[in-house]
Amino acid sequence: MAMAHARWEHFDHGADIGVRGIGPTLASAFEGAAIALAAVSIDPAAIRSTTMIEIACRAPDRELLLVEWLNALIYEGAVRRMAFARFSVAITDGSLRARAWGEPIAPERHQPAVEVKGATLTAIRVAQREDGDFVAQCVVDV
Repeated sequence: MAMAHARWEHFDHGADIGVRGIGPTLASAFEGAAIALAAVSIDPAAIRSTTMIEIACRAPDRELLLVEWLNALIYEGAVRRMAFARFSVAITDGSLRARAWGEPIAPERHQPAVEVKGATLTAIRVAQREDGDFVAQCVVDV
């Protein structure tokens, strides 16, 4: 599973927050972006991996696929009232299939900071860097 090599970070963007995943593969960069998304509101280390869900999405290019992926996580988290912090992603020909592990949100333990409303096309970038790592980033509306 590529997750062990995924890294994530936030970047400033006015009133909103940028999320960025970095990894040796495109899939691991998407996993890192998902962790960065979770970290906008809750410390990922506080989220237990007790429940697994499957997510599938499709888009005509990698940038739109990243937005679809993050928005699918936002939707599933809102509908299920869950937080996710562990991911396994596979990407093939514009299709993403993933598993996300998490748990129901416990406000007293998770202490959510903000609610993420959606992933946007602002500052979107999905590319391979000169060092060989992939980066997957966009701004999320909070």
